[in-house]
Amino acid sequence: MPLSSQGQSGAVKSQVWPSGGRHLWRSGGVSSVQTHDHGHLVYAATGVLTVHTSEGTSVVPANRIAWTPAGRAHQHRAHGYTDMRIVFVPLSLAARILRRPAVFLATDLAREVVLALTGPNGDDPPAYSASAQARLRRVLVDELREAQEQPLYLPVPRDDRLQALARILDERPGDNASMAELGAEVGASSRTLSRLLSNELGMTFYQWRTQLRIYHALVLLSEGNDVTQTAHDCGWSNPSAFITAFADVMGTTPGQYLGSRPR
Repeated sequence: MPLSSQGQSGAVKSQVWPSGGRHLWRSGGVSSVQTHDHGHLVYAATGVLTVHTSEGTSVVPANRIAWTPAGRAHQHRAHGYTDMRIVFVPLSLAARILRRPAVFLATDLAREVVLALTGPNGDDPPAYSASAQARLRRVLVDELREAQEQPLYLPVPRDDRLQALARILDERPGDNASMAELGAEVGASSRTLSRLLSNELGMTFYQWRTQLRIYHALVLLSEGNDVTQTAHDCGWSNPSAFITAFADVMGTTPGQYLGSRPR
């Protein structure tokens, strides 16, 4: 999904401290396109957040943290009422993280550090000195370096045919057309699409479509849809197949995921 020229819309409240900040968004809220001198980590204490750059989209559900390097134009979008927390990372520490956008598992420790750096309830400044905050940021970066990178970053393909295919899959996540049938729409054979997906994204068509569908499923669940309806809308033949695919990507079932989200 490309960056939009839409300005900031849907923000309820923002509070920013030197160590980071908090932004509350209504569902569908979108930030302006922005660029920072420092890389930043974002965590959704509630809701689901997506971070869009010209290179791809990071999906940030509960218990995940997204990384955006310095100097990358980006835009945030909220799905469901979203409590977004941001932690800026000094250049010296950013060098220890990836040079590209990524999504990491948010361990219990990482989550508590993010909340500590942004004020536990978001209204009061962090109850730590500048030196203590610096130590907490180092702990956070160390924790993320040990955490598992998650398959929740959706890169934008370079090839025109793959870009056309991505638009179809994004607009019609429930469409179960075969790769050959979709290839006919974008002017490429199954063999060509398979080669392009492997070379550009390092994925099979099945893996790519599953990741895109899981993204849509997370959005639908955040908006209050039940598991059965979400499975149908995202192209799974039955809830059991959806639950299995969701667990493979998220490490938990949809029901467990919904039950574990902060409220």
